[in-house]
Amino acid sequence: MRYLTVSGLSFQYDHNPVLDEINYHLDSGEFVTLTGENGAAKSTLIKASLGLLNLQKGQVTISDTNIKGKKLRLAYLPQQIASFNAGFPSTVEEFVRSGRYPRKGWFSRLDAHDEEHVRASLESVGMWESRQKRIGQLSGGQKQRVVIARLFASDPDVFVLDEPTTGMDAGTSQSFYDLLHHNVKHHSKSVLMITHDPDDLAPYADRNIHLVRNQNLPWRCFNVHKEE
Repeated sequence: MRYLTVSGLSFQYDHNPVLDEINYHLDSGEFVTLTGENGAAKSTLIKASLGLLNLQKGQVTISDTNIKGKKLRLAYLPQQIASFNAGFPSTVEEFVRSGRYPRKGWFSRLDAHDEEHVRASLESVGMWESRQKRIGQLSGGQKQRVVIARLFASDPDVFVLDEPTTGMDAGTSQSFYDLLHHNVKHHSKSVLMITHDPDDLAPYADRNIHLVRNQNLPWRCFNVHKEE
């Protein structure tokens, strides 16, 4: 099922063309990486695709429903989103548990399935042992991991991630990729991830979208499918 379709997307900053005639899509059960050299407008493409920037040209279509016919849930994680001050009152576990409430209702109690989902989310980013710590006491990298864990706990249909493993060690990054891949292949989720490490993600990704340009022209993209 097609969750996201981008057709003829063009974007410019202050009359300076940045993206030109971008076409791509994202289907259920698909893990897609987005790559390009520094300055390739990868984050701009994601924001424009999600309606966070006004398009100069083109069309973006996001499905209303998921593969089960229920309302589509989309989660977006920008670069280095975590910024909690030292006085932030929540513990790590409380914060991640709050990701379950939009699915349950704010006044509902979490059941054993919810709690297991929270634990798996924290373990996937190496933060289960730190679950009782206050978020404001964590390092920047740890805060980023907790935000990712909450995103997992919210159980979206589509994960849109902008370099999410910044600050993670290799082992934690692999656990994170493993959980994402499991969600994609066993639960028909979709992932669109900006990365500077496509080789690390090669075993997981079904397709790569790579932004390129010729001389001083705006960035354009082409798709690279995994070889079987």
